[in-house]
Amino acid sequence: MSKTLELLFENEEGRQVTVSVDQPIEPVDAAAVANSMAVILNGNTLLSSGGDLVAIRGARVVERNVNVIELP
Repeated sequence: MSKTLELLFENEEGRQVTVSVDQPIEPVDAAAVANSMAVILNGNTLLSSGGDLVAIRGARVVERNVNVIELP
């Protein structure tokens, strides 16, 4: 099972921009994530095809499970 932390922002066009972080430290510290996202937003660190990031939409941890199906 792999986990990814997704940081969700909004760009100037109003579209969602997702920044993925593989193998986040667990348990995820919501305050640290919020602070990091604020630094990214306020520092104009990232640019998307829809322009600068203008707002924080949220964050989530995504888990991916792969089950191999044995074929006859």
